[in-house]
Amino acid sequence: QLQASGGGLVQAGGSLRLSCAASGRTFSRYAMGWFRQAPGKEREFVAAISGSGSSTSYADSVKGQFTISRDTAKNTVYLQMNSLSPEDTAVYYCAADPLFATIVGVTPPRYWGQGTLVTVSS
Repeated sequence: QLQASGGGLVQAGGSLRLSCAASGRTFSRYAMGWFRQAPGKEREFVAAISGSGSSTSYADSVKGQFTISRDTAKNTVYLQMNSLSPEDTAVYYCAADPLFATIVGVTPPRYWGQGTLVTVSS
């Protein structure tokens, strides 16, 4: 089970940190990722991190702005979001899969958490 949290309302230019806590199985070796779905748009990939944490990948739209990390001991993945703009408003979902390639690829990851809403006001 994946539990996302940390969403909320923030002004443009502000920061938020999302968390995704995993429970019920050992996700420590799973690749993890964040996706988002803005109103009226399709869900899109945001960021991914490998099971070891040694590899990361980001959507071009968030490179240099968002940082994904993981705490294996806490079985938690984070998404630090800085310099937020209204274009970042979306429901953010965390996901997990045994394969890093799946998180960054076109096949949907195996496990999904519920979304957490991020609203950025101008």
